[in-house]
Amino acid sequence: MATGTNIRTWFEGRWHDGDLPVMKAGDHGSWLGTTVFDGARYFDGLAPDLDAHCARVNRSASALMITPTVETDAMVATIREGLAAYPADAAVYIRPMYWALEGGDLGIVPRPGATGFAICLEQIPMAAPDTATTLTTTRFRRPVIEDAVVNAKAGCLYPNNARMLAEARAKGFGNALVADALGNVAETASANVFMVRDGEVFTPVPNGTFLAGITRARHIANLAAEGVRVHETVLSFDDFRAADEVFLSGNMMKVTPVAAFDDRRYPVGPVTRRVRDLYWDWAASTK
Repeated sequence: MATGTNIRTWFEGRWHDGDLPVMKAGDHGSWLGTTVFDGARYFDGLAPDLDAHCARVNRSASALMITPTVETDAMVATIREGLAAYPADAAVYIRPMYWALEGGDLGIVPRPGATGFAICLEQIPMAAPDTATTLTTTRFRRPVIEDAVVNAKAGCLYPNNARMLAEARAKGFGNALVADALGNVAETASANVFMVRDGEVFTPVPNGTFLAGITRARHIANLAAEGVRVHETVLSFDDFRAADEVFLSGNMMKVTPVAAFDDRRYPVGPVTRRVRDLYWDWAASTK
């Protein structure tokens, strides 16, 4: 069941209206979970970093031993063709995806070149600027590269994220602040995370347990251009309890303020607002 509305699907060389069936019961991706995807956004007539998201889905496919079959430039062109059917003021989630069709060794290793590909476009509104979430801890942790394909945006990683999120929701919170294998903060169940202290910005250092996102990198670059210090470093849960502001960074909503971590409350502060303004200003400059 789709999240959004007004869905269009690119499959087997053309665009289709609606949420088209694309996988078969015997596809490797259906029964062994060899699926990858990426997510980009279209809003205000803009599709920021679309090329970076398309390039990353190809890297994700390779990490799962799925042969990528669509070059980045061609993928971007196809997506822009599909977006032309939407109003300029529509907010659209852009999801290119690959899956393995056949298995090789013992049926487990994906067969080279046997690849399914589709693109799903669906309208999903952008959140209002001050729409905040809340965080709590979870007993579930991010895996390491030796245990899972954490270097890919892979569908098989998301059941772990789902149980983090379900635990947080059961406790009455919007999301979970998640630890890595050593107990340091990695990200949340659905997005990268930043904190602000004394006017400086801090975010967990990429350590091979989570994807350091494209939007995350954009925020870091935008802040650096404004002379704001951003520290990629090891952070504890106590560091977040001592923070002045906390916000999430993800493709879906770009910047999400955090109003609380357990019983610690935060304002939607000036740095969080500035990060959002900088992102929208940068995105407008790419038009």
